[in-house]
Amino acid sequence: MFLDRLLETNRSLAELALVWQRDGVVLPNTYVIDLDAICENARTIKAVGDREGVKLYFMLKQLGRNPLVGKALAEMGFDGAVCVDYQEALVLSEAGVPLGNVGHLVQTPVAALGRILAARPDIVTVYSVEKAAQVGDQARRHGLTQPIMLRIIDERDTLYPGQYGGFRLSELDAAVNELERIEGVRVAGVCSFPCLLFSEEKGDIVALHNVETVRAAARTIERRGYSDLQLNMPSATCAHSIPVAAAAGATHMEPGHGLTGTTPYHAAEPDAPERIAYVYVSEVSHNLDGHAYCYGGGHYRRGHVENALVGTSLVNARRMGVRPPSDECIDYHFELSDRARVGDGVLMCFRTQMFVTRSEVAVVSGLSSSAPRLEGIFDTLGHRLR
Repeated sequence: MFLDRLLETNRSLAELALVWQRDGVVLPNTYVIDLDAICENARTIKAVGDREGVKLYFMLKQLGRNPLVGKALAEMGFDGAVCVDYQEALVLSEAGVPLGNVGHLVQTPVAALGRILAARPDIVTVYSVEKAAQVGDQARRHGLTQPIMLRIIDERDTLYPGQYGGFRLSELDAAVNELERIEGVRVAGVCSFPCLLFSEEKGDIVALHNVETVRAAARTIERRGYSDLQLNMPSATCAHSIPVAAAAGATHMEPGHGLTGTTPYHAAEPDAPERIAYVYVSEVSHNLDGHAYCYGGGHYRRGHVENALVGTSLVNARRMGVRPPSDECIDYHFELSDRARVGDGVLMCFRTQMFVTRSEVAVVSGLSSSAPRLEGIFDTLGHRLR
């Protein structure tokens, strides 16, 4: 999906990944992250956010919750991490990464609330009065009042399976009545997901009905005397989409794939300012019936992987088609369209969510100054391996 754009915008990362595979620096089934490129993209995105008055929480699940990336972005002035689940919040807080929004897609369970609130997140997203009460109970134990964000849903919104939950817009006023009786929490924002998506038909990032739901929810709450609410409108956040959300009233957004130049918009728009900032590297395992097979483990079902480069360097690499395993099968291998020498490197670049794979993650710095340095190898859950 992104192989050509990788070669156009970050050829040095592609070359380094093949060299590191050849020399044994990294194992097959490794994502190599270019920290310099991420920081460059982040500066571009943040500059637009600052101009438009939109604050940014960075999302790291797609990068394996990597703490090195999180610390670099925090130092650049981002407003902390958006942690879509409690495991990510725990890993990043333990690594010293500041927490922004916690619980946006996965509610924080009772057993983790105490540790997470102790890290002082900016805001905690809740789907129900019951969860808000649990947050309030833990907040009181820590001697604080925790700002909470309400996830709002409406019948006309776009929602993904596995992500259902939230306060119905039609019932919001009654819900706020109950929330105001809970000690230890304060309603401070509203959100939905996704609010923006890339439209292949229009060839651009467009606002969904979810945006109207967030705005309507904010009006309902503001009529009760609230002010300075967060209007969080995430998805497809990048330099191009921030003005779209800002025009709709967004105060906060959450760049994830925008930081690595791998949103669907980047696949379609050659002039997008963000560069590709990661690559997947594997190794030819064996051949059978005219096809080579490389080690898997990093397959993401929505990755749209199509092509690979196979060889020991970009000079001798051959382009081959890739057939990933079907969704009901374990991705032990990727099948390539031709035979190849066993042990040769295999380079792919596709949309991923590293935290749902069993890959390793290698972080490189200094690539932009031709002085690459391996900063560490991590698992995809944010733990340093070596």
